[in-house]
Amino acid sequence: MNRETTIAVGRHIESIEPYKPGKPLEELERERGIKNAIKLASNENPLGPSKKALTVLKKGLSGLHRYPEGSGRRLREAIAQKHKLKPEQVILGNGSDEIMDLAAKTFLSPGDEALIGDLTFAIYHISVTAHHGVAVRVPLRDGRFDPEAMAARCTPLTRLVFICNPNNPTGTMITRRELDRLLSRLPQNVLVIMDEAYAEFADDPEFPNTIEEVKRAAPVLVLRTFSKMYGLAGLRIGYGLSRPDVIEAMNRVRLPFNTNSPAQAAALAALSDETHVARSLRINREGRRYLSESFTGLGLKFLPSQANFIYVDIGRDGAAVYERLLQKGVIVRHIEGRRLRVSIGRPAENRRFIKALTDILKTK
Repeated sequence: MNRETTIAVGRHIESIEPYKPGKPLEELERERGIKNAIKLASNENPLGPSKKALTVLKKGLSGLHRYPEGSGRRLREAIAQKHKLKPEQVILGNGSDEIMDLAAKTFLSPGDEALIGDLTFAIYHISVTAHHGVAVRVPLRDGRFDPEAMAARCTPLTRLVFICNPNNPTGTMITRRELDRLLSRLPQNVLVIMDEAYAEFADDPEFPNTIEEVKRAAPVLVLRTFSKMYGLAGLRIGYGLSRPDVIEAMNRVRLPFNTNSPAQAAALAALSDETHVARSLRINREGRRYLSESFTGLGLKFLPSQANFIYVDIGRDGAAVYERLLQKGVIVRHIEGRRLRVSIGRPAENRRFIKALTDILKTK
């Protein structure tokens, strides 16, 4: 007779809250009987992938019985050429999320510390904790990373510093000077992980050029993704840039074949599609301006964004407004309290969201 027993979970795992992704369109439509819902919750490219990427994907389906090229050599070489680096300074990941996790797995020993913001991407805390590290939360200041405060929290146990720039969910950025100041104050054995998933959307002239930091062999790991600007979120592929010794160490624990063949091929094609990037930038800037002006007109406070989303205070219970937006077929992301994160969509989607929000705010 079999008796059910409890499988012990590591104490460090028990404290982890699972990551909660944005609600899928299909789930909302099925649950609420809604048709033609729109999703402005996951910071995806509303234009979708480039035509070049789609063409390559269709051509490569017949080779799915073969394992992918383990290191993604062709894609790494193309990325290295784009950034004027060496291929050994590039690592590929199943989304840039995997590279964050690889960094925690590689550079943290039990009890080591990693500095993260108190309002930032949840995966940092999950990865650090899962690999027996201690995630030290440093408060943001006015919705922005505070490099001075982060440097002040550094201790002999600090091994990693995670900075999301532009930050998710606030959309704010740290400047070139702030990053320089932070790097100058941190010990050289501390690796600064610059998560730049939204860097391609940033147009502020003070946005840091972290690739130059990599070129001068600073202790920096720069993360980029094909999920946002390039519209390949469903294929899960990203990359990291750093010194060869940092990349080599992470490759020791990187699982074989961690990026699949279609993802590698599509990313390679997307990397060269400058027309698609230009269109994506244009629609994002126009949408960001429209939403900002609309929020101002509604008397709502929001943080100036350098990304493809805006963090807005809607002045009342955010969870309740989120639910009412769902009833109108509009999916956004409730972050905390009165605040929502709204992805920038196509013009018609942006207008539909503002119309729905305006109607909700007119009622008690």
